[in-house]
Amino acid sequence: MFAGTIVFALINSFILILMAIGFNLTFGISGVANFAYGALYAYMSWTMLNLLHLPFWASAALSIVLTMISGAMMYRFVLLRVRGQALSEVIATFGIGLAILELFRYLGLVGFEYTLPVFWNESFMIAGAYVDIQRIAIVLIGLMLVLGLWLFTHFTSTGLAFRGIAQDERTALTFGIDSDWIATLSVSFGAGLAAIAATIIIPLGSIAPNEGYDVLIKALAICIIGGLGSTGGVIVAGFIVGFAERFTDTYIGSQWTMIVSLAAILLVLAIKPSGLFGQQKELEERI
Repeated sequence: MFAGTIVFALINSFILILMAIGFNLTFGISGVANFAYGALYAYMSWTMLNLLHLPFWASAALSIVLTMISGAMMYRFVLLRVRGQALSEVIATFGIGLAILELFRYLGLVGFEYTLPVFWNESFMIAGAYVDIQRIAIVLIGLMLVLGLWLFTHFTSTGLAFRGIAQDERTALTFGIDSDWIATLSVSFGAGLAAIAATIIIPLGSIAPNEGYDVLIKALAICIIGGLGSTGGVIVAGFIVGFAERFTDTYIGSQWTMIVSLAAILLVLAIKPSGLFGQQKELEERI
């Protein structure tokens, strides 16, 4: 039982990392806390698959592209006008996300009968527990995405521009980097990462509006604990919360798993407000 709990805790950690990495990328580069992130998480995939009756892989690819375009449009037409006003950004993105989720609820495009198909319907015995290929794919894709993001930000011109804006926007501007364009790309890439995460995670459950809210809460929890804008912090926080949730679920009760994330946020905010690896100034430095 213990070995099986470790295996599923590892899988849960990668699920949380995948949920949070897009939100973290957007905030780390543009400084925008995209509260529409949960709404961008899944629903385009379901629409392509169930309304247009496209094959799964075609619908997944198209939904990722369209979600990226939606993120870019949201920044260019809404966030660009309020950038730098943190409260306005939060209200604008949360309002957009709420509108999207409630629109899908109104149109009846959500419910327990709606799901995304699994990649392969097979399982393997790992450490005494049956683990399906979908969960194994989550771990492998999570590893590839993290590695791919590191290579992208270190060995491509756009990735280096991302890092430049994140480190010092004014200095980056003197080198001819267009901060608004980079911010647009960061929101677009973050939305795309949300769509990728949804494509591989949602087959484990069903599509419902509350899922969008849960994803946003979990992404916020991981980013706050790890430190907003820190990819390493997101990874470490993902493992901390992922293991804590699974052990809580196994040995205490499933009704306590969400409380673990919220309690971790409160604990980190009380001890280290910038997060475990955050670069923001601490409270005492701002007074």
